Amino acid sequence: MSQNIDTIVVGGGQAGLSVSWHLKQVGREHLVFDRGKIGDTWRQRWDSFCLVTPNYFCQLPGFPYDGDEPEGFMLRDEIVAYIERFAKSFDSPYRGGVEVRRVGSSRDKERYILDTSEGEFETNNVIISAGTHQHPNFPAWGDKLADDILQLHTCDYRNPAQLPDGAALVVGSGQSGCQVVEDLLGAGREVHLCVGKAGRIPRRYRGRDIIHWLVDAGRYEVPVDEHPDGRAIRFKPHEHLSGRNGGRTIDLRRLARDGVELHGRLVDAEGYQVRFADDLAEMLDTIDEDCRETLALIDDYIAKSGAAAPEGVLEAVDWQPIPEPAVLDLRQAGISSVIYGTGFHFDFGWIDLPIFDERGYPRYERGVTELPGVYFVGLHWEHTAGSGLFYQVGRDAKYVVDHLCRVV
Repeated sequence: MSQNIDTIVVGGGQAGLSVSWHLKQVGREHLVFDRGKIGDTWRQRWDSFCLVTPNYFCQLPGFPYDGDEPEGFMLRDEIVAYIERFAKSFDSPYRGGVEVRRVGSSRDKERYILDTSEGEFETNNVIISAGTHQHPNFPAWGDKLADDILQLHTCDYRNPAQLPDGAALVVGSGQSGCQVVEDLLGAGREVHLCVGKAGRIPRRYRGRDIIHWLVDAGRYEVPVDEHPDGRAIRFKPHEHLSGRNGGRTIDLRRLARDGVELHGRLVDAEGYQVRFADDLAEMLDTIDEDCRETLALIDDYIAKSGAAAPEGVLEAVDWQPIPEPAVLDLRQAGISSVIYGTGFHFDFGWIDLPIFDERGYPRYERGVTELPGVYFVGLHWEHTAGSGLFYQVGRDAKYVVDHLCRVV
């Protein structure tokens, strides 16, 4: 027999807990189902992982950052502790260790049925806060690498000691890939990096942390449909940036000058042979141009607002790639491990409802789907750039809960 609950939240990370906080404010009966335990997504990061946005921007509802380093960057275990304190602060009806295997309609199509590891539940409203990082991406050519080359995705990477002796090849220059490169360099490892399309921004600009300027300039208020890339921005990587050791810029040209071997995209492999695209110089130029465009936005804001700021000076790193062979022999280069910073892909196959587009991504407007009572919260660029971040996930959660209360 089904258990009846008015509202069920699927996913107990910062998004699901933010929804729970707002549901409690309006006295809405609900449960939060999480297949792991609070903070699990963060627990699974590498040992030296830290935020890339200042602690001050951790603004969970009713529970802003409560530490003594607002301009610092919380480490992995500090992030977990912050989320745990948040959940405890309002006594969320959280149930960890509950796997939701299927979400579907009831027979009369008036309610929704959840098949879980703790039995069947029936509900009027279901709010999906499970994110889009369900499965790591692995390139097809990975299966063709020699068996004695260790292959790890960044989701399984923990620290340099985990790797065999020798150099490492990191595939992908987004936030995760670049931060793993930093970690390996700090341990004295030789590192090769395959450069992708992820952009960059400096850690500080014109006297302030870059995130402060981007917030003041309104970047985090731009709705997804007003972004130049439109909804395609939802599937693009964040700019690489670091909060390590108090925060610093990640500049690929500087990494190269410091000894990292940069390569173009890795397009194929066979045994110990890997093949690169001839696009490294183009990629680096595009990344630099994207950075200049972002800084121009900030300069324009400063000029129009009259904000006090020193003149903008961005140090240019004088490093240019030289033509390289299209093929690299990993064994000859001393490379014993390949680490994939190639992101993740979503899998909503467990939701048996007609709310997905041709690629299997949910259709919604600011988290509200076309089916009454079905919502999403916490997706990348759900509404704005801050939707999937500690900064604005609470605002999106409030919007969804307010909508739920209005229509019921």
